[in-house]
Amino acid sequence: MRITKELLDGAVVATTDMLKFNQPADAVLSTHFKVGRTGMLERAFIAETAYAVLRRKRLIERMVGVTASPRQKVLAALTRLQGCNQRQLADAVTGRELDWLAEIKAQPEPELSVAERADLPDWLAERLLTRMSAEELLALARGLNQPAPLDLRVNSLKATREEVLACFAAEGIEAEACRYAPLGIRLKGRPSISRHPLYVEGKIEVQDEGSQLLGYLLAPKRGEMVVDFCAGAGGKTLLLGAMMRSTGRLYAFDVAEKRLVKLKPRVARSGLSNVHPACISGENDTKVKRLAGKIDRVLVDAPCSGLGTLRRNPDLKWRQTPESVAELTRKQADILAGAARLVKAGGRLVYATCSILPEENEAVIDAFLASHADFQRMSAVDLLASQGIAIDIGTDLRLLPHTHGTDGFFAVALERCK
Repeated sequence: MRITKELLDGAVVATTDMLKFNQPADAVLSTHFKVGRTGMLERAFIAETAYAVLRRKRLIERMVGVTASPRQKVLAALTRLQGCNQRQLADAVTGRELDWLAEIKAQPEPELSVAERADLPDWLAERLLTRMSAEELLALARGLNQPAPLDLRVNSLKATREEVLACFAAEGIEAEACRYAPLGIRLKGRPSISRHPLYVEGKIEVQDEGSQLLGYLLAPKRGEMVVDFCAGAGGKTLLLGAMMRSTGRLYAFDVAEKRLVKLKPRVARSGLSNVHPACISGENDTKVKRLAGKIDRVLVDAPCSGLGTLRRNPDLKWRQTPESVAELTRKQADILAGAARLVKAGGRLVYATCSILPEENEAVIDAFLASHADFQRMSAVDLLASQGIAIDIGTDLRLLPHTHGTDGFFAVALERCK
């Protein structure tokens, strides 16, 4: 692909705004594409280039210097990481920049620390190294630094996975069944899905395979009372509703009205009639209190650092800090304790995050169980096996990109004994 000046300038502008870390990278891109008139190929180039700089920021800065301009970082990413040659860039750069690029390309590989090789901030690498070896960290980092595939979930109320795969095959869209999730489909490329008839008709939704597995850990049944405690835009809510065959009552709670607004058209498209979205002020809201001890299943997909989603959101590793994580762990403990009050005797609670940090995961659960003797851990591997899902995990669900091909997830299933 020959890179034009306009295309390079677009990538530089997007990267410049992303490196300010004032807002999520995907929001920066969304704003950028609304302002400029760019086609699908141009958008893909700009997104991939800007994200490459975010993913490999530490390596790039070792090559060109921390104080290098965003334009220089983009050019370094294109030549050293994405394999662009001078002929492809000739129309977009100056002669002086071509000479500079030749010097950069000729540089030997720099000596890097483990954190730099992993392209993680020092504080994050240090925390992970307390639980794993340097080799394990680098393997994890390689997984996190790869672009995520596009995963879909089939809406079982409207279609089967076989029907959807056959439809894609007839259209020449390369797709395959996900390795673990019974309704999951993984696309080989990144075709536009939002206008596809299968999506418009509510037969498919975009959802990472790991996120889908959380629904099977909760395993709601027909006719039950279920709460998705931190529903957000409702990806997991839709799966739970379909697993319940649109029976019973499914509450979708969230503190952000804007997120719930996005859920409503998705519910309508899905054909579900058992979903009841409700904005709450927090875990002590009266809407929550009136359901205490009445709920069969509660999913707590807790707000977290999101560090398991770096394949999609590489900016998070530069935007999160030890202080922000500490604040999140306090919220997680409060939310879990509040949600637990909903669960009736014999009911199930699933606590989940898309974080890879123990303090957001095991530490939160261990502290909760120490003060809640009426809850006990359930075996995640057994719960999934009982539904025909064979996956190499332990008592708790831990998913990692380099091992399972999913985002990084942690989840624990708890049963209320009395």
